[in-house]
Amino acid sequence: MKQYIEDNRERFLSELFDLLRIPSISASAAHKSDMYRAAELYKKLLLDAGADRADVYETKGHPVIFGEKIIDKKFPTVLIYAHYDVQPSDPDNLWSSPPFEPVIRDGAIYARGANDDKGQGFMHIKAFEYLVKSGELKCNVKFIIDGEEEIGSPSLPEWAAAHKEMLSCDEILVSDTTMIDEKIPSLNVGMRGLSYVEVEVTGPNKDLHSGHYGGAIANPINTLCSMIDKLIDEKGKITIPGFYDDVVELSAAERAMLAKAPFDIEEYKSFLNIDEVKGEDGYSTMERTGIRPCLDVNGIWGGYTGEGAKTVIPSKAYAKISMRLVPNQDNKKIAALFEKHFMNLAPKGVKVKVTPHHGGQGFLCPMDSKMYLSAVKAITDVYGVEPVPNRGGGSIPILADLKDILGANPLLMGFGLERDVIHSPNESYLLSQFFRGIESIALFYKYYCG
Repeated sequence: MKQYIEDNRERFLSELFDLLRIPSISASAAHKSDMYRAAELYKKLLLDAGADRADVYETKGHPVIFGEKIIDKKFPTVLIYAHYDVQPSDPDNLWSSPPFEPVIRDGAIYARGANDDKGQGFMHIKAFEYLVKSGELKCNVKFIIDGEEEIGSPSLPEWAAAHKEMLSCDEILVSDTTMIDEKIPSLNVGMRGLSYVEVEVTGPNKDLHSGHYGGAIANPINTLCSMIDKLIDEKGKITIPGFYDDVVELSAAERAMLAKAPFDIEEYKSFLNIDEVKGEDGYSTMERTGIRPCLDVNGIWGGYTGEGAKTVIPSKAYAKISMRLVPNQDNKKIAALFEKHFMNLAPKGVKVKVTPHHGGQGFLCPMDSKMYLSAVKAITDVYGVEPVPNRGGGSIPILADLKDILGANPLLMGFGLERDVIHSPNESYLLSQFFRGIESIALFYKYYCG
């Protein structure tokens, strides 16, 4: 395997760079044609790698790519889930190089999607290619490559349910997560769910002169900030009534097991250039991002934000708010609880509107399954150290849906690192992680299918 990677190193990177050059931003209607360009290129890559068939399927939103190679119907079937859409690149002026012109710098690929998820998804195609060409593939393999993960995969559940038989599998394998460190590999054993809302606060029926009206009416921005401040108390607890009703408290033994994952708080603060961490009282930083829910403002705007000054009281103010949820919390229930509570926080003099956006459920992966144990062996072989279990703080809402629809557990075998700053300017992916990922995935099949 190592020799195959070395012999094809430049071709692998060239093909990946072709993917990275396509600005497949699912959130922007202006990039609809780019979504189709990316989908067609993935189809070609799957066929070139040895898939029996690969097709681009229409959905109510962006297209999805499905490919498969059936060795023997009696063999186990692994479904690879990945996504080809990426986050918007702005603010582009903060990138050291253009976001859709991939470059290699300091041992890493820099581009939007380098890690999330084009780089990581591409590893599976290349591991699959090696196994097919070497005759070592002893499993059936299917691929589903989503075009809407970054906007919550709104179209995929319906499409997957309609193609349930075609997608039937024993396990779902995913590389869209991070490791603790390149020297301390880890496997995610769970992810948080998500509830995402947008709020609008309206005061006067038009923007007003802040001298003529300042101090006499409710300013929507001031009011919105005050309302947001009341969502979390001084102990870091979310104040929404009923929010914690379905949160399962981990036992001391479970918390001790997760605490085995190495974590340096000073290194963490230094990496982020902060003086102190903050969060819910009674929990460590790792627990706050893995086993506890949270609420964060992702964007806030209103009034005049252009160059210079404009003394105005705005008519409206807006914010986007996400709530990361733990398994057992239902995202739709949480969205409803949020709306009721936020409305109750509104003082007289303003009107409030809450619009739910995408969401999804959290889930846990069984650590005694053959799939999990096979991944442990594969990563141990490549990294020389056994991976530690870790609970991921992020969300991939579609995986809970696929688990329910297909009756198959997902395994999160990710190779990204925190240094890759996904969703931010200068997203990157270490070449060493990229190539070790290909090797690890190929070895996973050896242990799982052997």
